[in-house]
Amino acid sequence: MTPNEQTVAEVLAAYGAALNASDTDAVMPLYVEDGVFMPPYGASAVGAGAVRKAYDAVFKAIKLTVKFNVAEIVEMSPEWVFARTNSAGTTFNHATGATSAEANQELFIFRKDRGDKFKIARYSFSTTNPQSK
Repeated sequence: MTPNEQTVAEVLAAYGAALNASDTDAVMPLYVEDGVFMPPYGASAVGAGAVRKAYDAVFKAIKLTVKFNVAEIVEMSPEWVFARTNSAGTTFNHATGATSAEANQELFIFRKDRGDKFKIARYSFSTTNPQSK
């Protein structure tokens, strides 16, 4: 791995830890100020305020226990890197008390910020769980 790819791998590890901790305050420093969170079946959250609100809503609704596996990290330029990951684990629904299987494929696009650190610029994911019949 290049140094930039290694740095992105470290950000991905921090992101996974923040998700499992349901910690919006830990997620936010991992995003650029104008970052975009693109969950399935919902509108994109654009910019820090909207991203924070989206993660607060996610963590209020569910508790994730997932592990990310990095499929690839590709350095497109010194300022841009993308990562493709897969995650699996469980989701605990706070409203119902139900636990269900969680499995996704994810695409992260990272950009160097003003502090010369790679942060999440765009993040999108989709489920890889089979559809219920």
